[in-house]
Amino acid sequence: MTDSKTGSRLYLFSVVLVAIIGGLLFGYDTAVVSGAEKALENFFQGGLGALYTSGWHGFTASSALLGCVIGGAISGLLASRFGRKRSLLIAAVLFFVSALGSWCPESGVLPYGQASKTLLVVFNFYRILGGIGVGLASAVCPMYIAEISPAKIRGTLVSCNQFAIIFGMLVVYFANYMIRNSLGDSTEAVQSAMNAIGWRRMFVSEAFPAGIFGLLVLFIPETPRFLALKGRDEKAYSILAHINGPDEARSILDQIKATVHEKREHIFAYGIAVVVIGILLSFFQQAVGINVVLYYAPRIFENMGASGDASMMQTVVMGVVNIIFTVVAIFTVDRMGRKPLLIIGSVGMMIGMIALAALSFTDSIGMAALVFIIIYTASFMMSWGPICWVLIAEIFPNTIRSQAVAIAVAAQWISNFLVSATFPSLSAWSVGGTYCIYALMSLLSALFVWRWVPETKGKTLEEMSQLWKK
Repeated sequence: MTDSKTGSRLYLFSVVLVAIIGGLLFGYDTAVVSGAEKALENFFQGGLGALYTSGWHGFTASSALLGCVIGGAISGLLASRFGRKRSLLIAAVLFFVSALGSWCPESGVLPYGQASKTLLVVFNFYRILGGIGVGLASAVCPMYIAEISPAKIRGTLVSCNQFAIIFGMLVVYFANYMIRNSLGDSTEAVQSAMNAIGWRRMFVSEAFPAGIFGLLVLFIPETPRFLALKGRDEKAYSILAHINGPDEARSILDQIKATVHEKREHIFAYGIAVVVIGILLSFFQQAVGINVVLYYAPRIFENMGASGDASMMQTVVMGVVNIIFTVVAIFTVDRMGRKPLLIIGSVGMMIGMIALAALSFTDSIGMAALVFIIIYTASFMMSWGPICWVLIAEIFPNTIRSQAVAIAVAAQWISNFLVSATFPSLSAWSVGGTYCIYALMSLLSALFVWRWVPETKGKTLEEMSQLWKK
């Protein structure tokens, strides 16, 4: 039922729910490797021997991130040319193809189960393909939600996308745990099966949610702001009226059209500061080291003394904690604002990483390390995890949003790749020293937000133009 003043919340939430499935697949695809990376290492080392170095393994474990850079970089072009909805559909297809290809990279051509250089290249190709889907989804999902949501609850709804990302990670942690436990009764049998078929089952499990996402995207509307940019005002008004009510829809459409006719030829139409701040938000979200913890969680827990099954279970526990604190962000982002949450989170992450560094230098492993990892990830999930995406989705003016979001997201995935790919080498140098680097980045992120990031709580997307003109 649609209210003349507020519109249909059921319709809005249904549309947003479909969009955030893209966030779930984002989390699923990026975290699935956490359970499979050790078995992948054993599989390729078994066939390639010394040729499969730690550098190659670091690349294989994080190769999807190269695709994320590509997907993020082209997201602006695709979102501007084909629309937000069709871009989400393209991402769904890429997720599905990547899941099948990673499951069987031999593709019916190469000998099944025989590791070779060619198979390694093909496997990484499929992972990069999935990464392109992740890069697209990471840019377009929050953009779609921000452009279709009323200003008063925009932060909450965009934060739900981060909830879906973390929920996707939790789902895949649990799926990996169940797949591992289904492979045998003894440790030796499980490890042998993991090296042969376990990692394949982990990757193909993504095909099911990817297929559902692709089907559901067909039934959601295009965003009214994209429709207005293309001159389809009546269709834009119809969607706005359904979401905001007829009384408010005309006013919103008039505001959108006012910004549509402003200058929009180049990315720096509102100055260089807005673009640089978007890039630095992306950089610091990754430079604090969060994805090292997410991607290498089982290995980190094993290094702390946990067995294979216990380390998998601890990742599930960590995933539950992440969910809880993402919910904290969802319920506070439109009340406290963006800046306070980011600064509080930065301080919490810095404390967690300093403590982990101290424990590492003193060779103290066990529950204390697990507690500080949880403090670190909880601080991230209530702040930089969701709030960075909220700001990237809303901080740019309408006429440069797709271009600026593409640049910011590409910068995020480049930073993600560099941090994740260098972790094995850095940890071989000094685990404690690596954690100190992440602690320093957490401190710098707090200073950056305090000094340069504007507060956007309660502002309409159209007001961003005036904010940056000032």
